[in-house]
Amino acid sequence: MSFPAVLHAEWIKVRSLRSLVGSLTTVFLATAGLTVLVCATLGRPEPDSTDFDPVLFSYYGLNFGQLAALTFGAIAMAAEYKNGGIRVSLGAVPDRGLFYGAKLAVICGLVFSVGLVTSLTSFLSGQALMDKGFGIGIGDPGALQAVVGCACYLALLSLLAAGLAALLRSVTGAMSVLVPLFLIVPFVVGDVSQGGGAADFMPDRAGRQILLLHPEGPLGAWSGMAVLAAWSGTAVVAGWWALRRRDA
Repeated sequence: MSFPAVLHAEWIKVRSLRSLVGSLTTVFLATAGLTVLVCATLGRPEPDSTDFDPVLFSYYGLNFGQLAALTFGAIAMAAEYKNGGIRVSLGAVPDRGLFYGAKLAVICGLVFSVGLVTSLTSFLSGQALMDKGFGIGIGDPGALQAVVGCACYLALLSLLAAGLAALLRSVTGAMSVLVPLFLIVPFVVGDVSQGGGAADFMPDRAGRQILLLHPEGPLGAWSGMAVLAAWSGTAVVAGWWALRRRDA
């Protein structure tokens, strides 16, 4: 089969599973919806706030939207291993590299597309709802970078989840690693290191540097994104190793 044909087949799989469509929808609703709610309610930083970032404030809901992106990547990959479905897929596409590459391309492409719409909606609505004098425009320095960077961030998270799901062959196994990695480990590492240096290289904190108007710490906007890409690349390679070496 040609690569476009395999891509089309993977697209059909995604749109046929309600859980995948629901995960993608949740990426938008959670990120943009919560951002609108918070910005409309608060509108400005607290009086004693000294580190207010108008760009990051527009992505308040990303804390929840990123979990939906991780879930989408894990389900899209691990669903192949449910009830022996991987045998059917590899029977139709015996070239495992072609199969794996097409699946990852569909996962990444869909999340990036949804993430771009989500990011632009969150930014524009968030800035519009802030009190006068606190928001910035899409043409201001750092704004457009954050919009595109947020989409890249979500896409890389989906690849991280997909690679881990291919390695573990389980949605539950992948999420049992990813949820603590994003919600618990960075705080533990930050407390242990006392300076937070090691925690800055965790995938979420590194990737989110691009959402800061003035990034702080050892990583900049795109160097932080490169660290996240390294995490995702490692997971993808590990998943490919598992798919190539193990029996279906």
